[in-house]
Amino acid sequence: MLSRRLGPARLQIRVIAMEGLFASIDHSPIASVVTDARLPDNPIMAVNRAFCALTGYGRDEIVGRNCRFLAGADTEASAQAILRLAVAEGRPALVELTNYRKDGSAFLNAVMVAPIIGEAGELAYFLGSQMDVGAGSGLSAPRRQRAEALVRALTPRQLQVLEHMIAGYRNKQIAGFLAIDEKTVKMHRASLLTRLSVGSSAEAIRIGVEAGLELKVGT
Repeated sequence: MLSRRLGPARLQIRVIAMEGLFASIDHSPIASVVTDARLPDNPIMAVNRAFCALTGYGRDEIVGRNCRFLAGADTEASAQAILRLAVAEGRPALVELTNYRKDGSAFLNAVMVAPIIGEAGELAYFLGSQMDVGAGSGLSAPRRQRAEALVRALTPRQLQVLEHMIAGYRNKQIAGFLAIDEKTVKMHRASLLTRLSVGSSAEAIRIGVEAGLELKVGT
């Protein structure tokens, strides 16, 4: 199912304006996209090489479309509903569902979405990541247990920073919430990446979501 595309000029303006954010997913080995929650149908604005390799589509075939273009005849409606609700409510979610590559082959995709909050506090973007988890996998299997173990190794402050990252906040916003300076947030952010053995914030956020982390109001 193909979704509505945006005009190339409008896409170019938005991509240039947020190229720093979009470039960050290129550091992740996990298939990742950034979508624009402020535009109709939440279209993809940036995609990394891993996503192209996973799905078989080129960047020019992906940008401007909603992620559901990977859906097909056997895609689970219940999982799609969970993702739609998470996007509507601006919160993270993780589901497994059947998706399809460009060549028509099906694969079991562990899809994560997490919000990205704009400078004015509005829901601006979503980070999405995808992983082929193979037949018979489940969210309660070793992947979640591994994520929980990694998160348990974080310091209390690193955990707070990661919870705010999962909720979509950036360094300056996190500094305000935690009453620390932005430089200290960056230090904790870098150290938690090391503790989690990942090279990008996108990977850290996925681990946090897999572990079931959720920002509690007032923390």
